[in-house]
Amino acid sequence: MSYDFSRLHRFHGGLVLEEHKRESSETPIETLPLPDLLTLPLQQHIGEPATPMVRVGETVAKGQRLARPEGYVSVPIHAPTSGKIVAIGDFPVPHPSGLKAPCIVLEPDGEDRWCEPENPIEDYTALDPSALRNRIRDAGIVGLGGAGFPSFIKMNPATGRPIDLLVVNGAECEPWITCDDRLMRERAEAVVGGIHILLHALSAAQCAIAIEDNKPEAIAAMRRAVASVGDDRMQVVEIPTLYPSGGEKQLIYVLTGREVPSQGLPADIGIVCHNPGTIAAIHDAVVHHRPLISRIVTVTGDGVKRPANVEALIGTPMVDLIEHCGGYTPGADRLIMGGPMMGYALPEDDLPVIKTTNCLLVATRRTLPLPPPPRPCIRCGECERVCPARLLPQQLYWYAHARDFDRIQDYHLFDCIECGCCAHVCPSHIPLVQYYRYAKTEIWEIERERRKAEQARQRHEARLARLEREKREREERLKKKRKAVRTDGDRRKAEIAAALERARRKKAGGEAQGAATTPKAQGDD
Repeated sequence: MSYDFSRLHRFHGGLVLEEHKRESSETPIETLPLPDLLTLPLQQHIGEPATPMVRVGETVAKGQRLARPEGYVSVPIHAPTSGKIVAIGDFPVPHPSGLKAPCIVLEPDGEDRWCEPENPIEDYTALDPSALRNRIRDAGIVGLGGAGFPSFIKMNPATGRPIDLLVVNGAECEPWITCDDRLMRERAEAVVGGIHILLHALSAAQCAIAIEDNKPEAIAAMRRAVASVGDDRMQVVEIPTLYPSGGEKQLIYVLTGREVPSQGLPADIGIVCHNPGTIAAIHDAVVHHRPLISRIVTVTGDGVKRPANVEALIGTPMVDLIEHCGGYTPGADRLIMGGPMMGYALPEDDLPVIKTTNCLLVATRRTLPLPPPPRPCIRCGECERVCPARLLPQQLYWYAHARDFDRIQDYHLFDCIECGCCAHVCPSHIPLVQYYRYAKTEIWEIERERRKAEQARQRHEARLARLEREKREREERLKKKRKAVRTDGDRRKAEIAAALERARRKKAGGEAQGAATTPKAQGDD
């Protein structure tokens, strides 16, 4: 299927927000110095956490694998620099709950010594897609746009449908965040190189590089990079600035006019979508044999003195990034990982940068005031008007509030992308997204409990079946034993009877012989 991007489409709803992009986008990407310690959570992605492969006290090289993937939906963790493993255990991680999670702690030795690359690739075009997927998985690459889904899985669509279109999601629609903008300006060649790899792996015929029109420098840089390789499969598409155009389903609709099915995936309609940072990481992994050990983070907000984009090693304490950017301003109030719409506040700043840390937003109450207490819903319908997924947020709220988790799914709860448009316009200041997240979490927990109960039932039924089978087998053995005993008894009885018969016959024969010889003896006298 071929797509024409000369005519774009508008998704339902959405918001025009204050951008706050220039605060951090006007200076080049800066490289952060080595920190004193690197804390590497074993779960920095959707799916199962990785399993440690190293021990405390072990010396490791930069790029060395520290933890292996556990299960299919998982990726490994690598050493961001050379040094010594000083701890393996539970440490605080960036999460709204503030809970601890399993981590590996690495103390850098300052040498930054690389390990020998495993099976270096000379020509990726000579590899089949499966080998490329394995290389990308081995590099620990996940979606760097915030979701953290293992990238190799997107390269292996389960639908079996051929992929027609690769979409590079350079919209970066959320306010304050500019890490993709700076990446496309400064490293456009790496993005284009990664696109070539993905086109080869997916056998896709087209690639649309979608960038919002508020990023003219990135658009120009990507167009120059595309022109330099002369590949007519790639096209830079300038799209209108509208939040949340960076949502996967919304962006696909803008470009193609096609809708991803409810609770479906873009691959269901022959489309795969990746973030520019992810694509550049794929290029580095395949061409330069570098695993994902660093990322670009936007440090911004009016609560930090010098907003900038910083390339930091995975595991670097967030406070190091803040200090590198001049530290906090006097009015700093909250530290948010992500943007103001979809990010979440962190309880402290001594937490590690992880693979999905795209932005550290330090907000004051002037730019992000605390919301007033919620009031009752007035049924104004504003939330429905701005919902980009065409849902009924009011109904979702009512059923989440009532804990009616069956009914809420009838209103397509899991099609909600949690963009926050509904809560942003709610005149009653109801934290709608929190209700939806709560409902999703409860439903997932109910589903987990149901699966556990089903597994317990199956185990119980299997146990009953095993006991019944063992009982039948015992009875069969006893029956055979009794039969063998009866058979043996009958045989012995027969033997005894035969012996008695022989004895009787022998005795009878002896008596007959004696009777025959006695008269002859009398006649002699």
